[in-house]
Amino acid sequence: MLETQRTIGKAVSMSGIGLHTGTSCTMTFKPAPENFGIRFVRVDLGGSPEIPAVADNVVDVSRGTTLAIGEAKVHTVEHVLAAIVGLQIDNIIIELDGIEPPIGDGSAMPYVEALQRAGFEQQKAPKDYLIIDETVMYQNDERQVDIVALPLDDYRITVMVDYQNPALGSQHTGLFNLEAEFITEFAPARTFCFLSEVEHLANSGLIKGGDLDNAVVIVDHDLDKEELKRLRDKIGLDRDFELGTNGILNNKQLRFKNEPVRHKLLDLLGDLALIGAPIKAQILAARPGHKANVEFAKMVRKLYQQKKIVRKYQLVKKEGVVFDVNAIQRILPHRYPFLLVDKIIHLDFDKKVIGVKSVTSNEPFFPGHFPGQPIMPGVLIVEAMAQTGGILLLNSFPDPSQKLVMFMGINNVKFRKPVVPGDQLFLEVELGTRRSKVVNMKGKAYVNEQLVAEGDFMAAIIDREEKKEE
Repeated sequence: MLETQRTIGKAVSMSGIGLHTGTSCTMTFKPAPENFGIRFVRVDLGGSPEIPAVADNVVDVSRGTTLAIGEAKVHTVEHVLAAIVGLQIDNIIIELDGIEPPIGDGSAMPYVEALQRAGFEQQKAPKDYLIIDETVMYQNDERQVDIVALPLDDYRITVMVDYQNPALGSQHTGLFNLEAEFITEFAPARTFCFLSEVEHLANSGLIKGGDLDNAVVIVDHDLDKEELKRLRDKIGLDRDFELGTNGILNNKQLRFKNEPVRHKLLDLLGDLALIGAPIKAQILAARPGHKANVEFAKMVRKLYQQKKIVRKYQLVKKEGVVFDVNAIQRILPHRYPFLLVDKIIHLDFDKKVIGVKSVTSNEPFFPGHFPGQPIMPGVLIVEAMAQTGGILLLNSFPDPSQKLVMFMGINNVKFRKPVVPGDQLFLEVELGTRRSKVVNMKGKAYVNEQLVAEGDFMAAIIDREEKKEE
C-alpha cells in the first residue's frame, strides 16, 4: 500500500447518462491538494456547492448511494468512489454539471480508464490511514447481513452473497491486493438486478437510464413475449427482450463466472470510501447492500474521527488512558482548583465516557467541608460528572476549545454514600437526547464499584468569549 497521498496529474472528463435519473452529465476529475479528500462539486448550481464524500452526507440508499448538502445532490456515487479508492487516490475534485455521474457500462472501468489517462501524482503528505486495532461489527438479523472489520496491516475484502434465489445461488469473492487485482478483477464487474425487480424499479422512478448495455439482468422467472414487450415499453427501450438460454436476459455474457458478487465487492469498496480515510483492515461481508454498507461506514467513520481527536489532544500514548490530565487541559477550560477530572479511560463519542477523579486529602475544599470529618461536596461530584460529560461533545465541533458547556438544569440527583480522602471516583456519563445546542446527559459516580451519586442534567453549549485586550 502507498505511504504518501496521491492525486491525479491533470483534468479529465467523460459524459453520458445516469443510471437511475436518465439525465445527461459531464463529469470532470481534477487534481486536488494534500489533505483535501474526495469532493463532488455541482458546477451547474449557483455557487458550485461542494459535497464531501463522507458518510455524514448520505441521504438515500434506496438503490445506490446518494450524497447531499442542502439542495445539492449527487446520485449513484459508489462506482466512481470505488474507482478512486481502487486506484489509491486520496485527493480529488469531481465536478458534475448534472445530478448523477454517467453510468458507462455499469462497472467502474470507464472511470478507471479516465483516471489512468489523467495520470497520477504522488504528494508529500503521508496517508492518514485508519488502522483498525479492534473488531468492528455490523449486524442486521432481519436482512441476514453481517459486516466485520478485523485488524490487519493491509486492506483486504471478502464478500459472500446468497439471495436464496436459484437463478443466482451463493457466490463469494475476495480482493487481497488493490494494486494487483482491482483493475483487472473487480473494476470491470457490472451492476446487476433480477428480472423480477425491473418493473418495481421502474415504478419507483429508478433505472430511467438503464438498458442492456449498462446492466446485467438475471432471469429469475418466466415471462411470455407479450409480458416482455410490455416490460420493454415500460422502461422505454427500443430493442426486444428475450429470456435467452444462459440465465441472463438477451443471452448477455458475464465477464466473470461470479460477476454479481464481484460487483457487490465493488459497491462495498466504493461505499467504504465514505469513511473519509484509507483503512488498514480485513473486511468480511455477508450479503452486503448499500444500506448496510453505509451504516457500517458510519460506525467506522466515528471510530476514525475519535482516533483523530485523541491523537490531537493526547500527545503521549499511555496504556489504558484515552486522555491524561494534560490532554484534558487542552480540551476543557477548567483549571485548579476547579478541574475535577484527572483522566479519561473510556470514550465512545456520542454515547458514553468514563473519567477518573482521585480524591486526595489535599483537595482545597476539605478544610471547610467539614473540619475533622472531610467529605467531598455533592455539588462538586455533580460538577466532576459534568466536566467528564463535556468530553463526549468533542466530536460535535471543529474546535472544542472555543466552546463552553454550561448547566441549565439538574434533576433526580441522589447521593448514596460519602466520598472521602483516598477514594477514587469513576465518573460514567451517557449522552441522552440532543436538540441543537442543548444536550441531556445522565451521570453516575462510583467508588469501588459502589454507586455513590447519580443525576440527570441539561447543558447548553455556548461560544467561549475571546479575551479583550486592555
